Amino acid sequence: MIDSLIQTRVYRSLVLTSACILLFLVNSNARGQAVEFRDHPLLDRFPDSEITEVEFDQDVNYRLVLSSLQRTRGLVSPEVSERLRGDVTKIVYEVSEEFNGQDVYDYFREQLGERGYTELFTCAGRECGSSNYWANDIFRNRILYGPERNQFYVAMRAGQQADMAPHIALYIITRGNRRLYAYLEIIEVGGAETRIDVMRPADLVTTLQSQEAIVITDIEFENDLALTSDSDLSAVVGLLQADPSLRIYLVAHLSGEADLDALIQRSQQRANVLRQLLIGRGVDANRIIARGIGPLAPACNAEVCGDRVEIVLQ
Repeated sequence: MIDSLIQTRVYRSLVLTSACILLFLVNSNARGQAVEFRDHPLLDRFPDSEITEVEFDQDVNYRLVLSSLQRTRGLVSPEVSERLRGDVTKIVYEVSEEFNGQDVYDYFREQLGERGYTELFTCAGRECGSSNYWANDIFRNRILYGPERNQFYVAMRAGQQADMAPHIALYIITRGNRRLYAYLEIIEVGGAETRIDVMRPADLVTTLQSQEAIVITDIEFENDLALTSDSDLSAVVGLLQADPSLRIYLVAHLSGEADLDALIQRSQQRANVLRQLLIGRGVDANRIIARGIGPLAPACNAEVCGDRVEIVLQ
């Protein structure tokens, strides 16, 4: 009985030591967990800003707002709008707090003029209507809610052929906590020529080498022993194929109500499953070390938290 108790304590000590080492590896780069997406070719980002979120919707019926917003009979709607059908790229930029919304607004409008884009509608401050309407009813993104006086909006056409030209909606808001965001929706009527939500292998390699840790997106576990059918490992495989010299840790994070040992064991199973799937796709087994650390590394960025798997450079 005593020997068994000693073995259990030694096992726990080894598990915690291993987890703490990986905790250091991951948290020393906690700010670098988000993949650095490139800008859409139709519009350059404001200096000292970074992309915090990208979403792509294919072949949707889109309403481009061309006036301020109002609520009528319980429904939020603009007096003037235009219906478009096409692929929509949605980009959230967070801007350094040393700038203000007017700086960002002026920068983008100057860029519109330089590129020969047509301005269809613009508003600023309270004349745009309620920021709550823009954030929750139009763009459906709560992060864009802030004081009405701090908002700007501009709708534009990025070409001469009105029927087929891409259209852009830009909303700028400084929230009550002083965080400044620029939000773009780019509608490409003829179909998107560039999908910036899909990272090229070379981009992923560059991001991993500079940040030393990135979160694996496009995967979800059905249970601890299998991924869901719509999970996609192609980006990870492409990353490892693009640079055969890369050697990585697969670090699985898992939280929950179970005790620490159970969560670490389950997260280790997840890391092992992912490792075997990558090996099955042709990746050299010697390049991958799988580790599960349960809930021991809670630090993460604002976009990707909780249960996740990270690639960490060895």
